[in-house]
Amino acid sequence: QVQLVESGGGSVQAGGSLRLSCVAPRYIYNAYCMAWFRQVPGKEREGVAAIDSDGTISYADSVKGRFTISKAANTLYLQMNSLKVDDTAMYFCAAEGGVVRWWDPREFGAWGQGTQVTVS
Repeated sequence: QVQLVESGGGSVQAGGSLRLSCVAPRYIYNAYCMAWFRQVPGKEREGVAAIDSDGTISYADSVKGRFTISKAANTLYLQMNSLKVDDTAMYFCAAEGGVVRWWDPREFGAWGQGTQVTVS
């Protein structure tokens, strides 16, 4: 079973910043699309940002200009700036090969356990 391990969540005031990390096995890091999703209770999991194996980066409109996805040394990052109360959610790291619709959680087979982000 693929193991993705997230860290970096926490509580922050609106306007603040957090950086999430997700450590992945090397074969995932090198060849798979990796993405961040978030979910609040009662709502569907939504795509936040993704970085494909060729380096293509995509963002949800709601986070463009505020969040930055990157990866280095087997780790996927999500730098979150200018956080808003609406960004409060459980954030998940995901990975899969051959992803077409990066925003669709059904395309991803490997998931981390999630890390909570609370903005007040």
